Formats: sequence, structure tokens, C-alpha cells
Amino acid sequence: MTAAARIGIVTVSDRASAGVYADEGGPAIHDYFAKALISPWEAMARVIPDDRELIAETLIELADGEGCCLIVTTGGTGPAPRDVTPEATEDVIEKPMPGFGELMRQVSLAKVPTAILSRQTAGIRGKALIVNLPGRPRAIAECLDAVMPAIPYCIDLIEGPRLETDPAVIAAFRPKK
Repeated sequence: MTAAARIGIVTVSDRASAGVYADEGGPAIHDYFAKALISPWEAMARVIPDDRELIAETLIELADGEGCCLIVTTGGTGPAPRDVTPEATEDVIEKPMPGFGELMRQVSLAKVPTAILSRQTAGIRGKALIVNLPGRPRAIAECLDAVMPAIPYCIDLIEGPRLETDPAVIAAFRPKK
């Protein structure tokens, strides 16, 4: 039997991490993957404050320590002073993958003009793909719908576990051999 792929789900929010309000982003990501993925996977969830050093440490722990093949963050991608998720991501990645952020902004701009304020990014650290998502559950689903077709093949290329999607939910693209 194939070992379950580990997927890091990181909610970056001062208020959610302090218990001021419930984390909605992390559960939205988990629910998305529960519907989209048919291969075995397990979530490695974290809820942390908007602190650049802590975000970077958490991404390193999930990639290097926990062996996550995919780490998805939610929150901290706007222009506010405490929004530092993209900077923390850039601190730890070895290869930027700017197409992810470009596509997510393009999709979001079709829905809301303030999407131009979003600074999502993505990159590779070792055998992990790290993707920053916005904080709102509806925007999370829209952005994942846009980039998910490329994620399994990206994981293949960085020698991670094979992620299989349910084609009735989202079709992963892999080139024909």
C-alpha cells in the first residue's frame, strides 16, 4: 500500500491563532482536498500568527521535518503591515514558481477588483511545493480550482508522491507519454 502523501495546511492569522475567531481558511483547504484527491493523504495543519520568522520556521518544519510534498498557506497575502506570508515563503523557497500567483490573481480579478492587492506566491523547497492562498474560503476554492490541475504534475517533477485527483471534481493535467 502506498504511504499517504503529507499535505501541510497553514493558516496565518493573528486572531485565529489567538482564538479570537474560528479558523475558516484551514478547514476550507482541508475540505477542498478531501473532495478533490482520491489518493491517500494526510493533513498536517497549523494555525499561527502573522510573524515572518514563525511562518518561515513552520514552512521549513513541514517541508523538511514532516516531509510534506505540498504546503498550502491561507492568509497574510494582502498589503497590510502584518501581511508577510509571501515574504516568509520567499525566505525559504529554492525555486520561485510565479505562474501560480499570476494565475490566482487573474482568476480572482474576474470576481473582485481588489484581487490586484493580493500577493500570493509559490515556490519549491526540496521536494515540497509551497502555495500561498488568500484567506477567504470562497477565494480559496476559486484559486485552488485554477492551480490544482498543475499541482500533481509539479509534485511528480520534484519527485514527490503521486497525487491523484477525482476527475469529476478537478482534472489533473499530466502530459501524455
